Amino acid sequence: MTEYIDTTSPRFQKGLKIRREVLGSEHVDRSLQSADDFTGEFQQIVTEWCWGDLWGRPGLDRRTRSIINLAMLAALNRPHEVRLHVRGALNNGLTKEEIKEVLLQVMVYCGVPAALDAMKVAADVFREEREAGRKI
Repeated sequence: MTEYIDTTSPRFQKGLKIRREVLGSEHVDRSLQSADDFTGEFQQIVTEWCWGDLWGRPGLDRRTRSIINLAMLAALNRPHEVRLHVRGALNNGLTKEEIKEVLLQVMVYCGVPAALDAMKVAADVFREEREAGRKI
């Protein structure tokens, strides 16, 4: 992957597997390959802690975690992360309708501007998925 990331740790391997399954190998490979002496440790921690330790816990299934993440990221108005996690939510089995319902919930509790931005991002992802020939 990169000289700046220790890929041998079991935590990293567990996190890498989950991260790939949720976000897709293309995104994960791009993130890891671009790691350098400044960002390598960040990628290590994100992969081990976020994806291995947290997403790998037994208490919630991946669909539920995707719902929670979409709501939080939309509320925080983080469009780049919303884009990644809309794709992740689709990979975790959420439907377009369920994603819409999450964002409508965000609208009521976090405000129209945050939800509107997230809706636009989600609509772009749905269009891209259709254009790529994937059923959503």
